[in-house]
Amino acid sequence: MNLSKPKLQLNIPRNLILIAVTMFLWGLGEGLFIFFLPLTLQRWEVSTVVIGGILSMIGVVMTLVQVPSGYLSDRLGTRPLILVGMGVGIVSALVMAFASSLILFTGGLLAIGLTSLINPPLNSFVTSLRGKWTVQRAMTFIGAAATIGGILGPMIGGKIADTYGLDVVFRYSAGLYVASMLVFLFTHRAQVQPEPEPETAIQKVSPLKNLRFLGLLAILIVTIVFLSVPQQLTSMYLQNIQHLSTQQIGMMGTLSGIVTALVMLVLGNLSPSIGMAIGQLMIAGFALLMWRGQGLVAFFAGYALIGGYRLYRVMALAYSRSLVDQNNVGLAYGLVDTANALAMIAAPLLAGVLYDYQPVAVYTVSLVALIVTMGIIYLFMKKKRAE
Repeated sequence: MNLSKPKLQLNIPRNLILIAVTMFLWGLGEGLFIFFLPLTLQRWEVSTVVIGGILSMIGVVMTLVQVPSGYLSDRLGTRPLILVGMGVGIVSALVMAFASSLILFTGGLLAIGLTSLINPPLNSFVTSLRGKWTVQRAMTFIGAAATIGGILGPMIGGKIADTYGLDVVFRYSAGLYVASMLVFLFTHRAQVQPEPEPETAIQKVSPLKNLRFLGLLAILIVTIVFLSVPQQLTSMYLQNIQHLSTQQIGMMGTLSGIVTALVMLVLGNLSPSIGMAIGQLMIAGFALLMWRGQGLVAFFAGYALIGGYRLYRVMALAYSRSLVDQNNVGLAYGLVDTANALAMIAAPLLAGVLYDYQPVAVYTVSLVALIVTMGIIYLFMKKKRAE
């Protein structure tokens, strides 16, 4: 028995519990405003194309930081980079809270993209602390904690926005980000190495030389674009086209958080390939219900399926971990998160163009594309099993 690894009940390492609490608070702070970003930008009377372009710029920033963050986490350690990202998040929330112009608000919003530098080191940190848990089990546990934190966020954020204004929402977010950082400071500085686990016969080389890994990245970029497109402007679609209130939209976000947390906890031990397929099917269902749904029940049901996006991303990370050795985990995660970020550059802009052409086109085009990508994923996984 490794006595240097403090554990709580259910054999969960102490550090993993602290990280879960950290991400709970962070998710709560993010949940206050994340669903209302298009509505916030709409205050400055800009077009949907401009809104989509601004949201795409977040993806540009995210793309630039992922690989350097992953590389540095392998060399310098994960904890310092996580703390830097948290500090950036606090500053960005404060800037957006007190911004008096679109330019200043956009600057704070783009800084939110910088906080994604947390992802590779955090995923590496969690992987190193998972003990006998599988990678996907540990990641879905932390992901569920963040999602649970976001369950009340949209509903509370919608209420605050309706009562005091959208700018006040960001002040509460900044406070929750500070609390999240304080909890994380109690984690151990020394990383605990995971116990050896059975490995497949796959030869593990550098991620940049691994053709299978690079093929996975290409598939992820295309797939995540169309997993993300139908979500980008849905708050505007529901308010402007379907005439729902901000609070109703916030309640839908709360429902999606509840279901997402359950999905992450219940399906966390699935094989990554099956989890990825389920995630795609859930977002396809979301797009279908937004397109063809009638009334609140249909829209609530659609929002309940948004958790497929987070499930897909976590399972994709777990799948990528099986293709690299331990010394390159941070770099591999950074590359996968770069693929996610590249998709996030294209998704908001594409959503803005489609919405400007015809609002429902956001959902019809995404639905067709997801059917195609599900076929591509199936062929990719079939080839892997054959090998």
